[in-house]
Parts: sequence; C-alpha cells; structure tokens
Amino acid sequence: MTEDPKPWFPLRTPRLLLREFHVDDFDDVHAYAVDDQTVRYMDWGPNTPEETQKFLGEHLAAQRTWPRQAINLAVELIEEGKVIGSIRLGLGAHGEADFGYSYGSPYWRRGLGYEAAHALVVTAFEVIGLRRIWATCDARNLGSFAIMEKLGMRREGRLRQHMPAREGGWRDTLIYGLLADEWGLQARRSTNVAQASR
Repeated sequence: MTEDPKPWFPLRTPRLLLREFHVDDFDDVHAYAVDDQTVRYMDWGPNTPEETQKFLGEHLAAQRTWPRQAINLAVELIEEGKVIGSIRLGLGAHGEADFGYSYGSPYWRRGLGYEAAHALVVTAFEVIGLRRIWATCDARNLGSFAIMEKLGMRREGRLRQHMPAREGGWRDTLIYGLLADEWGLQARRSTNVAQASR
C-alpha cells in the first residue's frame, strides 16, 4: 500500500465527478437525504435540515486534514452540475478498506451507482494499492448488491437479524468482498476479450 499518498481525488468518469463536498452543496444533499426511497435501506434519514447541515459540516471539517482514514466524496452529475449522492472509502488496517454509497432515487437504474463505485474500486486497487475491499448492505436492497456483484465482489456472508429494520423488527445484512488478485484477474480477462475482438 502506498505510504502517505497524496489525495487521489477528484475522480472523473464519463458522467460523474467524485469530489469533496462544498458549502453550497446543502440543497442537493438535503434533496436526497430527505427522500424516503433513498433512505429506505439506510440506517439514517430521512434527514431534518439540521441533520443534513450537521452531515455537511462534519465532512467539510474533515476535509481540512490529510491523510485521513475515511474519505467521503460528493457524487456530482456533470451534465446537471448537481450532487446526486455520496460515496465513501474507509481505510483500515492491513491494506483493507470498506466502502459504501447512497444516491437519490430519481437517479437509480441509470448505471450511475456502478459508474461511481467502479471508479472508486479502480482507485482503491490500482492507485492506493489496497489488498482487499468490502461492503455491506441490507439484504433486501437488490440495487445495492447488484452493483457489488457487477464489480465482481463475492458474497462472503449474511448476518442474520443484524440491524433494526426501519419498519420494525430486524433486517439481515449481506457482506461482500473483493481481493486485489481477483480484480487483477478480471482486468486481464477484459484486456484479452478486447484484444480478441479486434
């Protein structure tokens, strides 16, 4: 793993800019943080304006330090100049990191969640030099674990009745993981397929 790396963001994809939060992102952030569909499977929200302000304030304060263990980035849809969600990478010990994301429901089913997560995973393995990444989600959140599986992550386990469910009772949590060696194998296969199609 790279020692004390320089910031590896912002990250730009064909449609998105993954960047640090700005003071004037409040309206965009609150728009998705208050949406019932967006927070349906989250352990936070829907937010009050005060909760969104606290969220934004904490991230703005954290952004004044580097290096830091938790990197939270706004996900901006370039064509609209609008923040549609957020994505985070939490660096742990032994070259491992967890990541997570949330996006406003009007932007679901357009491949944007995968586009952002793919950029983060590429950076985690190929720039930062991590050994393993992992993520969790509510077992009912089909959209979230579909992104993980499209990334090539493996379902490593299911924590039964792990968290309180928003509607009462308990929910299961799925755990997904991906190793750098597995990511490298995927990249080599993609290259071979591209060369074979020429």
